[in-house]
Amino acid sequence: MRTIGITGGVGGGKSRILAYLKEHYNCEVILADEVAHRIKEPGERCYGPLVELLGGEVLGADRKIDSGKMAEKIFRDGVLLERVNRLMHPMVKEYILEKKERLEKEGRIDVLFIEAALLIEDGYEDIVDELWYIYASEEARRQRLKTSRGYSEEKIKGIFRQQLTEDEFRKHCRVVIDNGGGLEDTYRQIRENMAGFHSREAEREN
Repeated sequence: MRTIGITGGVGGGKSRILAYLKEHYNCEVILADEVAHRIKEPGERCYGPLVELLGGEVLGADRKIDSGKMAEKIFRDGVLLERVNRLMHPMVKEYILEKKERLEKEGRIDVLFIEAALLIEDGYEDIVDELWYIYASEEARRQRLKTSRGYSEEKIKGIFRQQLTEDEFRKHCRVVIDNGGGLEDTYRQIRENMAGFHSREAEREN
């Protein structure tokens, strides 16, 4: 099983590329954001420590951590945000490593894709075989975020300031998928980089 990390700036189109990979190849995708939500559920590894750190006021009537209440509390306090990140990021990585090990033992997939905005910053280079950078120009990403998510220019600028530069992404990633043009060109690049793996189309043809 090969493990590939997928990263890139927000608005680069990672979700569409991962959907294509899931449809066309014998693979599994782990999304770090989904893992972060899962481990905050009652009984999961991050629930107790988070409630202890943030206090019971972040809980909803169902005793689950309310994402809105949590966001409101941590994003107005930079020190608290940093403490939450130091708590959650290692637990997310731990969960992903455990799942990666299970999938390797099962031997049922050819490739595991791990997607996270902070793959490079959080040291995922040590647990993947290679990193892919999903590239789109800043202007293309800005337009996508305005159109698809309704983000304001101010919010977009704030997000962009927090992310790695294009040079940093390129320095760490072996493969660059240019997702700034048409989808067919993006899919062609994916097929070229997945040439060593059987596609589902090939299986259907056989």
